[in-house]
Amino acid sequence: MLHKTKGLVLRAVKYGDTSLIVSVFTELFGLQSYIVNGVRTSSPKQPYRANLFQAGTLLDLVVYHNERSTLQRIKEFRWNLVYKDIYKNVHKNTVALFMIEVLQKCLTQPEANPDLFAFVEDVFSHLDESDANAAANFPLYFMANLGQFFGFRIQDDYEEGNTVLDLQEGGFVALRPMHPNFVEGAPCEHISQLLKTRHPDELEQLHLNREQRKLLLDVFITFYIFHHPGFGQLKSVAVLHALYET
Repeated sequence: MLHKTKGLVLRAVKYGDTSLIVSVFTELFGLQSYIVNGVRTSSPKQPYRANLFQAGTLLDLVVYHNERSTLQRIKEFRWNLVYKDIYKNVHKNTVALFMIEVLQKCLTQPEANPDLFAFVEDVFSHLDESDANAAANFPLYFMANLGQFFGFRIQDDYEEGNTVLDLQEGGFVALRPMHPNFVEGAPCEHISQLLKTRHPDELEQLHLNREQRKLLLDVFITFYIFHHPGFGQLKSVAVLHALYET
């Protein structure tokens, strides 16, 4: 059967001479793999369209879907949103690729999650429109909020006398835990600020320096490693850390 759905491209791999195998997070079916034929050719009848399948692209799709198949087919596709800046701005492109890698680590089953899709769609559209300071905060905002769609999140119970973040328990406590996986001091206040940030438009008001961003990002990655099985290390984090140096 044919279905209309929006999708975020996560990865595209060349297949044969003219085709692609594309990993897409769809609004209707969750994570799916599609074969797209003939998009790596250029002719008057079939213009070169592989650029529509760059990582991070938001598409409107008409797809065939078979629950018993692990490889689906796309009948029609077009841009849902044409980015103004993400593919031209190296900083925003690096942030987008980082968020895609985090999302790929978390998505393990082909299950529909429309609330998650709405969150991801909103984040990418606002990243494209953001200023430089806000764009640098997007990885932190993304990780502060993404986990809740998979059943885990740092509890924002930071207050006077409750200022130590226990990464294993996922909340703020009064005393240092017996294990070494905790954070204290100024980073805890910054994390609490991030947890209170409910919309990307607020990120331009969050002023952090590069060392603070690097430290907070490492804290969130450690938290995800504890709470999402198989999360592991991220290849893109080194590039993102380098970005914070510029």
